[in-house]
Amino acid sequence: MASLFQKEILELKGVGEKRSQLFIKLGAPTVGALLRLYPRDYEDWSNLVPLAQAPAEQVCVVRVTVVSAVSEQRIRSGMTLYKLRVTDGQHDALITYFNNRYIKELLVEGREYLLRGKVTGTLLRREMASPDFMPANRPLPLRPIYRQTAGLSSRQISSAVRSALGLLPNPLPDPLPDPLPEPMREACRLCGLRLALENIHFPKDREALEQARRRLIFEELLILQLGLLRMKSRGRQQTSLHMEVDATEEFFKSLPFIPTNAQKRAVAECMRDMQGESPMNRLLQGDVGSGKTAVAAALCHSAIASGMQAAFMAPTEILARQHFTTMSGLLEPFHLRVALLTGSIPAAKRREILEELQEGKIHLLVGTHAILNESVAFRRLGLVVTDEQHRFGVAQRAALTQKGDHPHILVMSATPIPRTLALMIYGDLELSVLNELPPGRQKTETYVIDSSKRARAFGFLRKKIDAGRQCYIICPLIEDSESDMASVTQYAKELQEKWFFANTVGVLHGKMRPAEKERAMEDFTAGRTDILVSTTVVEVGVDVPNAVVMLIENAERYGLSQLHQLRGRIGRGTEKSTCILVSDAQNEEAQKRLRVMCETTDGFRIADEDLRLRGPGDFFGARQHGLPELKIADMSADFALLQLAQGEAKELLTRDPAMELPEHRGLRAEVRQLFTSLE
Repeated sequence: MASLFQKEILELKGVGEKRSQLFIKLGAPTVGALLRLYPRDYEDWSNLVPLAQAPAEQVCVVRVTVVSAVSEQRIRSGMTLYKLRVTDGQHDALITYFNNRYIKELLVEGREYLLRGKVTGTLLRREMASPDFMPANRPLPLRPIYRQTAGLSSRQISSAVRSALGLLPNPLPDPLPDPLPEPMREACRLCGLRLALENIHFPKDREALEQARRRLIFEELLILQLGLLRMKSRGRQQTSLHMEVDATEEFFKSLPFIPTNAQKRAVAECMRDMQGESPMNRLLQGDVGSGKTAVAAALCHSAIASGMQAAFMAPTEILARQHFTTMSGLLEPFHLRVALLTGSIPAAKRREILEELQEGKIHLLVGTHAILNESVAFRRLGLVVTDEQHRFGVAQRAALTQKGDHPHILVMSATPIPRTLALMIYGDLELSVLNELPPGRQKTETYVIDSSKRARAFGFLRKKIDAGRQCYIICPLIEDSESDMASVTQYAKELQEKWFFANTVGVLHGKMRPAEKERAMEDFTAGRTDILVSTTVVEVGVDVPNAVVMLIENAERYGLSQLHQLRGRIGRGTEKSTCILVSDAQNEEAQKRLRVMCETTDGFRIADEDLRLRGPGDFFGARQHGLPELKIADMSADFALLQLAQGEAKELLTRDPAMELPEHRGLRAEVRQLFTSLE
């Protein structure tokens, strides 16, 4: 059976060389992949109505008999009408098709068909224009609708899927091998693979469809959980890196501010883990400005006091530099050596850092992916901190921990992750939440305006600048394009010349050289720039308490969580801050998302809404969470199945950690295929 699933799509009857390339483009290079190319929706053909009762301007299905041959009428060059009459036994209707010369062969006089479309006209003269149809003796209550590509229609995909299903062995005496063990299927009330594949593509009714979906969703989530848990379990072994010194109180006393109760609680939870027998694996979630970096610094201080080294990895150079500056300041009272390692560090300086790191002279290394390089070696790595962890792929998560002997791991995220997604990505991590903001912080007010009110918004910005404050303006693009969105550089030039000629306008975007970015940030931080026009690169790494207004152009182009992250750049001081979202979007979904931003500053509520509205695939943008793509499961809607799958995955791996038992080999193969980096 494996060979059938691996058969190239070109070998399937009716699929030639040209069409096979289209299937490959859709992600179905093999018969097995085609059978896993699930419909995106279904047309309901089950609710039949008489012609006389067809609702006006609504799609419906009627059962009729063709009572006349198809007539052909050429009305002008390039336009031919094909007409026929049908009856449901009580009323007749005139059916018209445009430029469909095959209709004569497809709708035969005297035969019965189901027609799906809008019934128009009067009670005495019913009409339908180009309705879909199928033979009444082969009814398909729910017709599958597939994701398409140019040159390959949903019907053609459906036909190929039917051919592929026809290749499967008969249920008896040669059943289709199923990766899910029979005891698991029985315990979880799941149907077999063959039944699931048949009914996901051509369901006999709604109940059969739901049965198929439940089985396939569970299987997909189970395989994903097995892969993640196996990958994570490699870091769950015994550790010799026990935290011998708890220097928390000493650290807190050195701070120029009083830590929040949430910060104290998080540090205590982490210390308890780090003093245990197994390495700490903890996720620290906190909204923008909640003080996660201070928690990380407290843990680094205790780790270093216990004779270990610490590593702090961030996804971008801007954020790495920001953390280097912050951590250096927090640890300065203890005279600890903190170093920065990024891709732009000169070769000579890099060699010096690597040498001192290996000798143990550097206590804390802050950096980007450059830390993962094979040449980077620690003397005794005891604590690994990763910030904005969702931006790293699954394989990268394990790479840094391999630099030491099962070091403690702290995963930090300023992007509040919905519980469903956190369970999916960080299923075996303990959770600490920073749900308090430092005292004195005020809620940032958020407003949505259209472009006609932009001039008034600029006037508001000028008032704030005249009062000695600073502002951000966020643009989506960097360079000029034919899009309606202005580029950052051009937009900044127009702002300077037309609206803010008496002020200084700076520019910041991802294509600038590191030195240019640093200079732009330094100018804004020092107050030499009144307005910073930037792309989303300002989302992380720039902390300017004097900036009290952010105006975001084309706000509908961003996800809610990204808007929340951007908004978090203001409201860092004690003065009230304002976020202005500019959008001319008319569609309801975009307006609804922007209304959520105005209603709440709760990052966790925003994250839940973002997941619900945009789906998990787009939640972090460009699949930055590093998970394999899901074909059928919806982490928001299928949370109960996610919990069930995770429980079964943990139980299976407890009994068979390497998945070597005969009944688990099918699942092992599926996991290996999804997580090629596992083996």
